[in-house]
Amino acid sequence: MIRRDVLDRLPVRSALPALRKALDGAGTAVLCAPPGTGKTTLVPLDLAGLTGEGPARRVLVAEPRRIAARAAARRMAWLLGERVGEQVGFTVRGERRAGPRTAVEVVTTGVLLQRLQRDPELAGVDVVVLDECHERHLDADTCAAFLLDVRETLRPELRLVAASATTDAEGWARLLGSPRAPVVEAAGVSHPVEVVWAPPERPVRPPHGTRVDPAQLAHVAGVVRRALRERSGDVLCFLPGVGEIGQVAGQLAGVAGGAVEVLQVHGRAPAEVQDAVLAGSGDGVRRVVLATSVAESSLTVPGVRVVVDSGLARVPRTDHARGLSALATVRASQAAARQRAGRAGREAPGVVYRCWPEGEDGRLPRFPDPEIKVADLTAFALQAACWGDPQATGLALLDAPPASALAAAREVLAAIGAVDADGRATDRGVRMARLGLHPRLGRALLDGAREVGVRRAAEVVALLSEEPPRAYGDDLAAAWRTARRGGDAYAARWRQEARRLEAAAKGAAGEEGTGGGDDADAGLVAALAFPERVARARGAGGFLMASGTGAALSAEGSALRDASWLAVAVADRPVASASARVRLAAVIDEATACAAARALFSSGEEVCWADGDVVARSVTRLGAVELTARPLAAPDAGLLRAAVVSGLRQEGPGLLRWSAGGESLRQRMAFLHRAVGAPWPDVSDAALLERAEEWLGVELDRARRRADLERADAGQALARLLPWASGEAARFDELAPERIEVPSGSRIRLDYGGEQPVLAVKLQELFGWQASPRVAGGRVPVLVHLLSPAGRPAAVTADLASFWRDGYRSVRAELRGRYPKHPWPEDPSSAAPTRHTSARLRRG
Repeated sequence: MIRRDVLDRLPVRSALPALRKALDGAGTAVLCAPPGTGKTTLVPLDLAGLTGEGPARRVLVAEPRRIAARAAARRMAWLLGERVGEQVGFTVRGERRAGPRTAVEVVTTGVLLQRLQRDPELAGVDVVVLDECHERHLDADTCAAFLLDVRETLRPELRLVAASATTDAEGWARLLGSPRAPVVEAAGVSHPVEVVWAPPERPVRPPHGTRVDPAQLAHVAGVVRRALRERSGDVLCFLPGVGEIGQVAGQLAGVAGGAVEVLQVHGRAPAEVQDAVLAGSGDGVRRVVLATSVAESSLTVPGVRVVVDSGLARVPRTDHARGLSALATVRASQAAARQRAGRAGREAPGVVYRCWPEGEDGRLPRFPDPEIKVADLTAFALQAACWGDPQATGLALLDAPPASALAAAREVLAAIGAVDADGRATDRGVRMARLGLHPRLGRALLDGAREVGVRRAAEVVALLSEEPPRAYGDDLAAAWRTARRGGDAYAARWRQEARRLEAAAKGAAGEEGTGGGDDADAGLVAALAFPERVARARGAGGFLMASGTGAALSAEGSALRDASWLAVAVADRPVASASARVRLAAVIDEATACAAARALFSSGEEVCWADGDVVARSVTRLGAVELTARPLAAPDAGLLRAAVVSGLRQEGPGLLRWSAGGESLRQRMAFLHRAVGAPWPDVSDAALLERAEEWLGVELDRARRRADLERADAGQALARLLPWASGEAARFDELAPERIEVPSGSRIRLDYGGEQPVLAVKLQELFGWQASPRVAGGRVPVLVHLLSPAGRPAAVTADLASFWRDGYRSVRAELRGRYPKHPWPEDPSSAAPTRHTSARLRRG
């Protein structure tokens, strides 16, 4: 019996005529409907003709999460008065409840991707509804792109609906149609939701990687208790992850004297727990439901009148340089905050307690980051390659994948044999894509089965596909044993997934191996999945991964601490840390590491500058991990020269021997470069290092070690940079003379160490000189430092004539009393220059 009384009350009913018209015309539409309007339940039933209106069609509804897919199917079946699996069914990974009468099937976006790859035409399907497209999950974006390709090339009659409560409607409209698909909006009759701002009284530390300040979680628990006191109805509390849910649940134990039931909803929760939450409380006991973002949309939790929003969300982040993928805790977006608040007004007026200051609300991001911008793109790249578009340039996507992330993904696929040199999917890659696993895990399952057997490989891969609870420890082999004997929810899901993978891999893996025990088999399979993460110990609990990233064990007293080699299965890199943190790993030996990561093996001569000298060795490596090294007696001359040049560039020209003459030559050349310019070369440190092989060619050819460079005469080599080819080098001494002859006959050295050349000379030796000397072809006057008979500074001038006229008189008055034996004529411009005293002059 169809529950027409419920269907008639759903607000989205008013938008159905416009939606049918849009699909009959354009074939695509964007449906915007607020939470609680029935877009996830009534719309598919209506489009399938199950409510009595319109022709019978087969409708596929794609949901981003398994919990939402199951819940939507149950709700629609209930509205029809049937059980799931009759006219309404669902398929999620590892579970299918659908039959020959099924007209509406709810699937996850991952399942839809698999179907599109196997049957691009989606034979028998008339309408596809992409629900909650605002969440911008990578699988959902990829499904949309593939479906648009199918409509354009294979099945123009296939209808497509993008449905969401909060979305970029214009962006989706442009993507789905040309020039744009119709946008159908359903007015909601959601009940008013009061906003209560409940920030912490004291500052809390912002999220750091996946870590959330315990003070923040304590505050959230306090707000839940406050909400229970101040309001009626059940409480739905949003937290970023499973760990935070567990911590808050612990702090709420015994709340209200045990009269309140605390439930936990997340992707890992057992199906029966999820069902109980969505069924509501039938005995009148108040409930507190602690949930991740899975409860933001598609789900109605009956009885909820209060939402407590921590304001945090967990999102994927990928460090492509280190090959590490992890989750990060971030501030939830404004769109997510609206979705969360809407949960309180689904059935009656409600209230949302927001655990952040009102002043910060406007600074939150408007929408969450699309996964395609931040996530690991290896699985996406394989899907695109299997679809026949390895570069993903022909796919209609709201956001293009970052080029660097896509290139990194293609490198991984090539390394595991999933794509060929042109980036097209190999037969092996197609098999991997059909396993419903990340390509790395697909490689581990197929190759691992040949070594340890399909069942054992499937069991280890099942552990890697969903990280075991922290209580299982960081030893992968020990976690495997715990899961086999465990009776908890995780162990049940693990056994189900292991059976699925075993069935999927049967026959695809070829000949099966027999294995070598839990520890060896776990390590081998993990190393096959993440070859660049095989790591060798380097002391004090630290390891170096083949990728070049350091790693440290996160668990105190870990049984892995004494291992020589590890296969790191799960690792993340804390913010501002150079090393990765190992969450799950298995002990392996060097042979296993080399076998699993053979693509990273290299051997050859290494000649480099290290620790201040040339080091020449024959080295074998596994990525960044050095396996063996021995000295080279006769290194390659080209490698040796490159190492010497590298050392010179690291340490600078000061590594060479600079005599006084060499320093003087460099200063004179630098002066002419400043004063004249071309063709006189730049001889700064940077310029000399840039042209090192040009002016030091002979010395570099002879150098074998640091000492050889330290003996090289830099001045002699530097002369090679003088402009010999143009002939200007012949004028060098004329333009920048090393010495100048003064009126006394002395040849005085010029100092070119400053901006202007300096001539330091005793004052009496310049008597009779009418003008200051000039250099650089007369361009630059020499700065004259006039010295006393004792060689001490007496005056500085660049204009001797002016000094004789105006400055000499005061200098003479000061010095003639101090040096009476020296001549101090009244008119120095006409006096005879001298290096001697007055008495010596009288003796002739």
